Amino acid sequence: MKSREINKTWTVSAEQESPIHKVGMVLQPGHFEDYDPFLFLAEDWFQRGVFDFHPHRGMETVTYIIEGILEHSDNHGGAGRLNPGDTQWMTAGRGIIHKEDPAIGETVHSLQLWLNLPAAKKMTETRYQDLQSANMPLREEPGAKVRVFSGTSGGVTATTLNHVPVTMVEITLEPGATISQDLPGSYNGFIYVLEGRGVFGAKETEGKKNQVLWTNPTGDNEESEITITAIEPLKLVLFAGQPLHEPIVAYGPFVMNTEQEIRQAYADFRSGKFN
Repeated sequence: MKSREINKTWTVSAEQESPIHKVGMVLQPGHFEDYDPFLFLAEDWFQRGVFDFHPHRGMETVTYIIEGILEHSDNHGGAGRLNPGDTQWMTAGRGIIHKEDPAIGETVHSLQLWLNLPAAKKMTETRYQDLQSANMPLREEPGAKVRVFSGTSGGVTATTLNHVPVTMVEITLEPGATISQDLPGSYNGFIYVLEGRGVFGAKETEGKKNQVLWTNPTGDNEESEITITAIEPLKLVLFAGQPLHEPIVAYGPFVMNTEQEIRQAYADFRSGKFN
């Protein structure tokens, strides 16, 4: 199995967007070819009213709750509630209008990843998967816990449904503990450190809280792994996915393959076809 290296690191800085919203861009938008199949990832701190009803088409959102209680609802009658450690996997597909609001009196701290859909699935039916942390498969090794939200870790596999093959795991390590996370060699992947400090990959690259560690594919026809060792108590999320290698045209909340499809998305939204 090929041992992965860390190819790039950067530090995330948060900015105050409004009195009730602070955001740090973990993956900046616009680097679609480099980050494929990921579009961007935002770390948000927000109160009620920031993400009121808004549409999406042609993509998925993956929302991981760090702190606070998040309530969501949509124009198809769907609704739910997410607690710290939970994740929502929302497939916008052909079109949805939804809102994400902290519970009354709450400030939510979250990560939201935008994940591209392949051309053949852009107009698929909408779908929610509310993934409660307590119900997710758990891999346990000495000094290490890996909660598997999507994909596989050391033979422990989630039942989450994917249109694009994606591994998402939450890893906690005690100081001195080591874990290896297996990944297909064709995947792009990255780690975002939520707490603590550790060393990552074959070259033992150091990373700490608020840092991103990116790993490039190692090859299409081989398995790979990335090794992580905690220097301090360490908590992180790891995302990795299969690149789609398709054209992307993104405008506002819509992510399609052509400008004509974007124009059609806006026309369909304005004419009520998302209802």
